[in-house]
Amino acid sequence: MNDRPPPGCSSTALALAAGLLGLPGIGLAQEAEAPGPLPEVTVRSTLLASPLEQAPASVTVVDGARVRDRQWQVNLSESLAAVPGLLLQNRQNYAQDLQLSIRGQGARSTFGVRGIQIYVDGIPATMPDGQGQTSNIDLASVERIEVLRGPYSALYGNASGGVINIYTERGEGRPEVHSSFTVGSNGQKRLGLKASGESHGVGYVVSASRYLTDGYRPQSAADKNLFNARLDTQPDEDSHLTLVASHTAIDAKDPGGVTPAEWRADRRAVAQGPLDYDARKSVSQTQAGLGYERRIGSGSALRLMVYAGRRETTQYQATPAAAQRPATSAGGVIALQRDYGGLDLRWAASRETSAGRFELATGLAANITREDRQGYNNFIGSRYGVMGALRRDERNTLGNIDPYVQASWAFAPAWKMQAGLRWSNVSFESHDRYMAPGNGDDSGNAAYHRLLPVVTLQHQLDERTHVYASLGSGFETPTFNEISYRPAGLPGLNFGLRPAVSASAEAGIRQRFEGESMRGQWAAALFRTQTRDEIVAAENAGGRATYQNAGRTRRQGMELSATAWLTRQLKIEAALTLLDARLRDGFCDARGGCIAAGRRIAGTARSQAYLALDWRPAQDWSLGLDWRQVGRVAANDDNSVHAPGYGVAGLSVGHAMRLGAWTLNAFARLDNLADRKYVGSVIVNEANGRYYEAAPGRQWMAGMNLAYQF
Repeated sequence: MNDRPPPGCSSTALALAAGLLGLPGIGLAQEAEAPGPLPEVTVRSTLLASPLEQAPASVTVVDGARVRDRQWQVNLSESLAAVPGLLLQNRQNYAQDLQLSIRGQGARSTFGVRGIQIYVDGIPATMPDGQGQTSNIDLASVERIEVLRGPYSALYGNASGGVINIYTERGEGRPEVHSSFTVGSNGQKRLGLKASGESHGVGYVVSASRYLTDGYRPQSAADKNLFNARLDTQPDEDSHLTLVASHTAIDAKDPGGVTPAEWRADRRAVAQGPLDYDARKSVSQTQAGLGYERRIGSGSALRLMVYAGRRETTQYQATPAAAQRPATSAGGVIALQRDYGGLDLRWAASRETSAGRFELATGLAANITREDRQGYNNFIGSRYGVMGALRRDERNTLGNIDPYVQASWAFAPAWKMQAGLRWSNVSFESHDRYMAPGNGDDSGNAAYHRLLPVVTLQHQLDERTHVYASLGSGFETPTFNEISYRPAGLPGLNFGLRPAVSASAEAGIRQRFEGESMRGQWAAALFRTQTRDEIVAAENAGGRATYQNAGRTRRQGMELSATAWLTRQLKIEAALTLLDARLRDGFCDARGGCIAAGRRIAGTARSQAYLALDWRPAQDWSLGLDWRQVGRVAANDDNSVHAPGYGVAGLSVGHAMRLGAWTLNAFARLDNLADRKYVGSVIVNEANGRYYEAAPGRQWMAGMNLAYQF
């Protein structure tokens, strides 16, 4: 969204805001100009692009300038706290990923991202089995981030409990170069360089950065390097060609979690295992994609995206040597080489008829991932944290082929109906190349198929107010990690593990308001999702984690969000999420432990809220104050352990100076102003009871960005 304040304000509203902030004497204008119109925002995450206020789903758009303003530009958690329904927790551990869930979907993940689809410039950062990651997102060159929630997400296929779409900005205008340098607590440093512009009909954005940290806790240092590029050109007036490429390289220590007692004694505590085995992870990923769009006649267009990439990972875990002795153990070191690629071909058309306006989009999405996965002991004799004997060797193939269609019919001046259908087909194949006494052939294959329908009805109450209701069905297959092993040490894939199938309903309202002294927008939504065959842990024995299907679950709640410019200088942003995520049926795991019906789904919080003020007393100055509250989070299925709820505040300031073609932007930020002790994230159902990952105390950062326009 556009973060600039309106061009006019009323002296009364400004005086009130000044009194609330305790900042008298701002210099009130005697005559206030009428505020300008709100910016028009087009949502791209819906298959049929539409203005934000007419989107048939809950969707939040975060502008790239907002993502970068007075921020580190390292983690999505910095800038998406205002998105309702999204629980995004920074583990302070770059060997793992952010803890991310949308309306309780994806909450069971102990590492990486599950149940949420993530796309970067149209390239999925989520594999066909629903396992994703966010480490390759370059926030320095982001043009916008769209977060889609609710039943409509099912049109993205498997594991679409929500969708996060990231788009790189397009290079336009005169060439410009940006350099940035930021430092902060715990040895944090970030260096960035970006060039953008347009030359000879080719728009370009090239961005590179390096982030270093000593970490808040011992064994949490990291070195993260990103490169991202986008090129745009128009071969002719009816076509557009886009090339995107990125590279990510990360070396990070892994401090793991701690028990509640260890955290209470020392919030910087680290268990002995990660220290003894030097737990760590190295990642290298390179990918590229080519997009082609062409208008075909009047009202029709064709779009094709093809992409390919490679990801290599080496991870040393803190698995004790004694736990690796069983013949079924995969060891304590993971070595993974993954090649992936795919395409999305889409045709869209729109027609005006006597019966109303019709829009249609139909296409085919196909993705494939081939991985070579090895496991090794993490010890040689009495030496720990080194690559030892081979314990696992397999070739895995994951794929999906999903045709889809969506239609929209504006059958009356204030009414519109949309319907969509996706036929999702997900396949798994594994060739085991490691057999030993007591460790049989774990080869096998499995396939899952599901029709995913969605229907929405929209009504325009007036030119600024829209209401909608939607219904949809989704499903989530097991990830390859979850299907890899059968209970009781039996060989082969876990063929008995079924996908979780859900039915979702949502009703919402979205309104824009523009007055003489104030402008903004607000949205509200009620939602309910019922799932059967929820995937849960069955047992962890012999070095193998196995999974099973539980019964029914329910996720229901409410979201509220609002953004308003109270005056020309003062903007307020607020969000509230209430979530009731529970087991409707109890279940028992393979060890005989039983979980009663009515327990809260692990990894979810019942409430979260966000409030932020952004004040710009002069053109070159900005001051921000934000507050985030998260209710207590259930750490395990039986709800015997919770991470305490917390509320933390942050303060930021920025100043820009323009000297001819040069612009210098200096900024500083303080987080956790009250030095609150709290748990930043939880490792759900951690087998050793080490559920807690501590958040830092009071943190500071300061930096500057120097830009030159040619």
